[in-house]
Amino acid sequence: MTLWLMSFALGMDAFSIGLGMGMLKLRKKQILKIGVTIGLFHMIMPLLGMTLGKQISVHFGGIATMIGGILLLLMGLQMIRASFSKEDQPFLTPVGFGLLLFALSVSLDSFSVGLSLGIYGAKTAAVIMMFGFMSMILTWSGLFMGSKVQKWLGSYSEALGGCILMAFGVKLLF
Repeated sequence: MTLWLMSFALGMDAFSIGLGMGMLKLRKKQILKIGVTIGLFHMIMPLLGMTLGKQISVHFGGIATMIGGILLLLMGLQMIRASFSKEDQPFLTPVGFGLLLFALSVSLDSFSVGLSLGIYGAKTAAVIMMFGFMSMILTWSGLFMGSKVQKWLGSYSEALGGCILMAFGVKLLF
């Protein structure tokens, strides 16, 4: 039960950030791919964290959170900037490198949690499966809800999405 609650809590970041990113005009195929990618990153990052264990936990846990916060701030700023430009295409899209950057920034906190769980000897397979599944489902939910909000807000939706990403970046940094 504890692992389910942890996976839900970690997945809520993906949901909230997906809500912001969903305000971009995304096709259903892109939404599917984003959810799977984030789910995979939420499996890989805690696995890496659990593997590295206690020695790096003290030094790298805070750094990972700071990197995630900075990445989210930058992505949010780019989305806000793109919302005010006259171009139709946003500056940052969750495709290719942008998708990897997005997935990495969302899953960095699960790396730190993986470090802690590795210290306590949690069952690796159960942890990574729960983290991946929950984050994938919650990301899809956020992206679909964000796409609905985008239709209501029109051109301001990308700026709002950027503000949401920046808020989570600030939350991670402070």
